[in-house]
Amino acid sequence: MARNTGPKCRLCRRERTKLFLRGARCDSPKCAAERRENPPGSQTFRHGKMTDYAVHLREKQKVKRYYGVLETQFRKYFRRAERAKGNTGEELMSLLERRLDNVVHRLGFGQSRAQARQIVAHGHITVNGQRVDIPSYLVRSGDVICVKARPKSLEQVKNNLAENHRQVPDFLTLIDGEKPEGHVVRLPEPDDVSIPVQAQLIVELCSK
Repeated sequence: MARNTGPKCRLCRRERTKLFLRGARCDSPKCAAERRENPPGSQTFRHGKMTDYAVHLREKQKVKRYYGVLETQFRKYFRRAERAKGNTGEELMSLLERRLDNVVHRLGFGQSRAQARQIVAHGHITVNGQRVDIPSYLVRSGDVICVKARPKSLEQVKNNLAENHRQVPDFLTLIDGEKPEGHVVRLPEPDDVSIPVQAQLIVELCSK
């Protein structure tokens, strides 16, 4: 499976916003996006107005990096959003929010989406009682996401929950007990997205 293996802090600096790719480090004074304002690169950054294409491209790249998807997979989500009856931009963001690795992260089971993706891929998570090890699995309304009842799985998730200080979104409900579990109350809406996104810019770019 292809994935981005480069320095994560460079991605935040390039997009000039926190993408929360490194878990608790992003909330600490060590965050590179706050300490270094200029985008990465050896050449001196040229200040100036971005072109219209650059504005659209940066919005798409920001969303791809935030959710940890590559171009081919992102295009598949966009085509599916185009076929839906509602607003294409809102449908696209809803599909990305419904990814199992994102839901596991938003519940606090993983400190970052990369860690949540690993937790899912290693078989620590069940959906409606069935083990699901596909990070791109799309949850549905009424789904119950649980941690497998084995010591290593429970220990890892409980440690992450203890360190998690972010609020669980309204479309999810967290039951933090002996065996942590989350419930998908409804499908995610635009207000549930935790990063400011102008989805219409992405639609205009990908529709060309």
